[in-house]
Order: sequence, then structure tokens, then C-alpha cells
Amino acid sequence: MPRSTHLQARLDNITTQTRALVQPERLAITETAVHDLLLTGIEDQTLPVGSMAPPFDLPDAAATALRNVSPANTRFIRSSDLLAIGPLILLFFRGRWCPYCMTQLEAWQAAFSDVREHRALLVAISPQLPRQNDFAAQHHGLTYPLLSDAGCRIAEAFHVAYTIPEPLQEHYRSMMINLPFIHGDQGPYTWRLPIPSTFIIAPSGEIIFAESHADHRVRPDPYDVLSALEEWQGR
Repeated sequence: MPRSTHLQARLDNITTQTRALVQPERLAITETAVHDLLLTGIEDQTLPVGSMAPPFDLPDAAATALRNVSPANTRFIRSSDLLAIGPLILLFFRGRWCPYCMTQLEAWQAAFSDVREHRALLVAISPQLPRQNDFAAQHHGLTYPLLSDAGCRIAEAFHVAYTIPEPLQEHYRSMMINLPFIHGDQGPYTWRLPIPSTFIIAPSGEIIFAESHADHRVRPDPYDVLSALEEWQGR
């Protein structure tokens, strides 16, 4: 499958523009945080190919946000129901405040017809409240489910969650990225995020593709992921 959304080139362009506009001392805060996160070895701890994916049961933004739905009537999407239909492409993203994440989700929207041609399903998970995911879906024209993982509990089960260090928390506050509001104040889990991660899960529950990056500026192209799915389907 030789197609591409040119996702990484678009992400690199965001990085280039950021470096041209932001003061070096502020850039250094992010660079240090990325470097330190890489040193934790979190990428190597991600659930590998061949592992069984943890099940999830998470609220769907489109069905619950901005509709005055009571918690008792919130619509949840279960991984078991999705896998009963076919392979599942699962994305962990940080939030709608992250331009890299939204560029990635838009690239997947552009490739969504190809996802369906492969008889696969696609969902994206973030620690945002359902209404924040709904804002993201509406603003960026996303038609696949965005699910809310309060406190990054499912991300933790996939071994892709981490706590934002204090200097970066202060940096985000200075940029008006109010994660306690965006996440609904999850107490000690409020400042948890997933590293951007992409998994393909077979109907059996086995992980057949896994790629995670401590550097949030790096993501696999959707068509590279779909090529891996196509190779698995051709076996």
C-alpha cells in the first residue's frame, strides 16, 4: 500500500513553526521533558505485539457530551463489542489542545474509508472529558469514536501513561492549557497523559501492531499502520 497522508511532514512543520515563534527558554522546557521521558524507557514498556490487549469500557463522546445525559444513561463502548465485528485500530492521544494530536486524528479521518475497506474499526482514546472529545470531533470533522479514559486508567493498562513533570505542568498553565478543567480534575491522576500510541488489535484480542513515542512530535502514518494490518490479513 504505497499511499501516505504525509503525516510526519505535517507534524514536522508544526515543530518548525513552533521553534520560529517560541522563545528558546520556553522551548527548552518541552525539550527537557521529552528527553527525560525517553530516558524512563516508557517506549520499551508498551505492551508489545503478541500481548493480549486489556479490555475497555469507555464513554463515547458523541453519545454523551452536551446532551444532558445522566451518568446512569451514558453510552459506553466496549472493546469486546468492537472486536466481535473485526480488527480494531486504537489510538491514544493527549487532547484537543495538542496540535500534533489533532493533525494525527485528521490524517486518520482522511484514511477512514481505507480503514473500513480493510473491514477494521477505529477509535481514539484520551483522558479528556466527553465534552472535550465532542468539541474535538465537531471542530475537526471526525466521524469515528473518541472515548474518554478518566485518569488514563486504560492507557496505564497498555503501559503508555505517565505523569507530567512539575516544570511542564507550570509551562502548560502559562499557556492556558488547563488540564484539571479538561480532564475533570481527577485528583492525583489529573496530570496523567498517554504517550501517543497506535495499536492494532485482532478479533482474538491479540495485539498485532504496536507503536508508541515518548516524543509527541512523532507518529506513524496511517497508511503504514494499514499496511501492517493488510500484511496480517494476508497471512
